[in-house]
Amino acid sequence: MRVFRLFSLLILLATAGSAFATPQVQTLWRLLDYIAVDYPGAVSDGAVISDVEYGEMTEFSATVREGLAGLPEHPSRQALEAQAGSLQDAIANKAAPAEVERQARALAEALLSAYPVPRAPGSVPDLARAAALYQANCASCHGATGAGDGPAGAGLDPPPIDFTDATRARQRSVFALQQVIDQGLEGTSMVSYAHLPEDQRWALAFYVGQLAFPAEAAARGEALLREHPEARAVVPDLAALVHALPAGLAGLPQDAADDVTAYLRREPKAALALVEAEQKDGALVLARTRLREGVEAYAAGDVADARAKVLSAYLDGVEPIEPLLGTRNADLLRELETAMASVRASISQGAGATEVRASADAAEALLDRAEATLEDNDSAGATTAFVGALTILLREGLEALLIVIAMVAFLRKAGRVEAMRYVHAGWVGALVAGGATWLAATYLVDISGASRELTEGFAALFAAVVLVSIGIWMHGKSNADAWQRYIREKLSHALSRGSAWFLFLLAFVVVYREAFETVLFYAALWSQGHHGAIMAGATAAVVALAVIAWLMLRYSRKLPFGKFFAASAALVAVLAVVLAGKGVAALQEAGWLPMSMFDGPRLDLLGIHPTVQGVTAQVVVLLALLLGFAWNVRSARAAAATR
Repeated sequence: MRVFRLFSLLILLATAGSAFATPQVQTLWRLLDYIAVDYPGAVSDGAVISDVEYGEMTEFSATVREGLAGLPEHPSRQALEAQAGSLQDAIANKAAPAEVERQARALAEALLSAYPVPRAPGSVPDLARAAALYQANCASCHGATGAGDGPAGAGLDPPPIDFTDATRARQRSVFALQQVIDQGLEGTSMVSYAHLPEDQRWALAFYVGQLAFPAEAAARGEALLREHPEARAVVPDLAALVHALPAGLAGLPQDAADDVTAYLRREPKAALALVEAEQKDGALVLARTRLREGVEAYAAGDVADARAKVLSAYLDGVEPIEPLLGTRNADLLRELETAMASVRASISQGAGATEVRASADAAEALLDRAEATLEDNDSAGATTAFVGALTILLREGLEALLIVIAMVAFLRKAGRVEAMRYVHAGWVGALVAGGATWLAATYLVDISGASRELTEGFAALFAAVVLVSIGIWMHGKSNADAWQRYIREKLSHALSRGSAWFLFLLAFVVVYREAFETVLFYAALWSQGHHGAIMAGATAAVVALAVIAWLMLRYSRKLPFGKFFAASAALVAVLAVVLAGKGVAALQEAGWLPMSMFDGPRLDLLGIHPTVQGVTAQVVVLLALLLGFAWNVRSARAAAATR
């Protein structure tokens, strides 16, 4: 308890420290952005061209260095202070504007990495009222058109910013504009507008950020965004869009970059939808290309290259769109997975080139259907989002729930409720790890198809092996005398040797495997909008799972020991067989195991895939369980005969 309290105190202090640091970090970031943008107005060719501007640059760089020293302790703080010192020296030495800008922006980025602040809105802001917001809050100083000529701005020192100045606007991101709107700007008449709702502050930032880029340029910008993959790569999501600088965007000529910026800042939602659609199309184009290259390589006699190309077609082309396709048309997804597997199996089995090409043609036809499904905006409606969220969580959660509830019920029956904290810690830790996986997949790394399949495959096989032993053990205790003898002789000693930690590991692995897949599906579903419907579907699934858990726990208490362990053994045995099939299938899809297909049904619920290796693994697990059960029966009869 003392350790828990200490841990809670540390968390509280860390949270309080972060909250305290956030406004200071935002202030320092704004100063660095101001230096990066306005330093060219202070120094040119190594000479001061404006004493006032240069004085500000000197003052602001000193303030940044002092402010960094006052931030909470962090492993990167010393390096940040060193960068601030270098920036201060560069300004003192009247370094070239490009060098000062580079250093200021690098320090600003490092600052936000060490002391994170919200860097993007939670969703695309509604810009319909942005113009009215601007006229009500900003036009009196900045002017009706943003030219800095508003009546209230006359005589202000420094004067209001001219938002129509393209040279300056090219150096300002939407994020930078939002920070000034949010916090105000020291030394000027610009006050904080934090009293406005957050979405309105972001809407204002988008609005003033478009004033230097004419509305008629937006249509050209949309066409350029469609034509240039490098431009789409710069704005893969909302966070990247609000941080994008118009200056040299994606290496485009500045006129073209200005046109793209005009579109991005006027139609951010449409632009992101366009980028996402192009990314999906790109994945499917890659799948078709790799598939055809594989067929050609096989016809030329290069089996190894053919196998690698076809595997890439699945992992790099199909896997990225699997979560979204699964929410739109799960049956089509299963057909596509089976068809892609058939092509790989044909190559592995040395089939004729004509047969391999026919398998590839069938897979390509399904890719066409998948493309049409993903392009169908109607299928992304609120009802589909609700059903998708509900079925995904129910499907993935039920498997893990059955195992966890079986362990909890067993511990209750055994009177070892103190060991349940290990089980609860296991599944709670798995959910936390699942959340961390979502954060990593969203903001840090791109989880590849191979990584996903390997994670799911090894976790499933580990759980299957463990469940085989647990199932045989439970079946052996279904005899009441055997259970009482075990309670008397072994249970307490067994748990004291660390079996409780084994329960933790099992709970963690089985729940994390399902959480891992669930977060990937939900991330894809969330990107399509209808967030309210998704939350409603997830809530309904959680309620359904809670009811199932309650019913299982309630009725398990009423079962006699013998029936309880017999039923638990049967349940665990079924899950072991299912997980064995799923584990082998995942490793086959990652290319780690060979694949020999046959004409048979595919039943995902039971982990049955029409491959010799997968079915063989399930048969082996089933035989191991049956042999273990038979041994238990024989041992029980022998024990009864000696009494």
